Amino acid sequence: MIIFLRVNLYNKIFSFEKPNGFVPFHAFPAPAIASALHSKKKIVMRRSKYGYLLLALLVITGLAGTVTSTSLTSKERKFAANQLKDTRGNLMKSVKDLSAAQFDFKVAPDKWSIKECAVHIAVSEKRFWEALNAAMKQPANPEKRFEIKLTDEQVVLLVEEGSKRFGSGESLHLKDAQFKNVKDALETFKALRNEHIKYIKTTTEDLRNHVIQLPVGWIDCYQLCLLMAAYSNRHRERIENIKMDANFPSQ
Repeated sequence: MIIFLRVNLYNKIFSFEKPNGFVPFHAFPAPAIASALHSKKKIVMRRSKYGYLLLALLVITGLAGTVTSTSLTSKERKFAANQLKDTRGNLMKSVKDLSAAQFDFKVAPDKWSIKECAVHIAVSEKRFWEALNAAMKQPANPEKRFEIKLTDEQVVLLVEEGSKRFGSGESLHLKDAQFKNVKDALETFKALRNEHIKYIKTTTEDLRNHVIQLPVGWIDCYQLCLLMAAYSNRHRERIENIKMDANFPSQ
């Protein structure tokens, strides 16, 4: 039997004014209400079921209760990418259109030529990246972060100012490099640097929690990228100093 909910008895007990749009209870038969409640219950049960499945997946994959992202911030990416791009561009401008005589010129017999500086930069780019890759293959060691004494900005300034703790890398000479000529060295540098810029823009690796020790002290692998950019710029400034010498060939 269909049971209708009536409001007239309710109105006899409680006198009230019906607001606009009021729909009396008797407009909804009991079976309709029961059906609506049943549908709502099914939706709640379905959501609950999916919630348990999601929780199970998180537990199985080890993601429950852990930080889901250890990648760099957009600010960090931008800063490092700009350092890498700017120092690349400045170097290519410094050596643009130089003649063979200008590349080979030395201020003194025991000083480097522009060619040797350029080759050194290319070799260093490769070796810095090898060091980063080797460090990233090791387990993260965030417990070593307390050893880091330098900020990102200090790493850049320390290298560009020629810190004695970092050394000059004088052991990397032209004869040690596998380049056909200085042009080949510069093209190799440019190709490597382009790859490194792309990496810093897109990587999701945990650079901050991979910490290594260098002559400058303990730094993380993000700072190693900054150091690489600053190191090439330091030797670019060396090139500019050679070009400023009074005896530098005019062509």
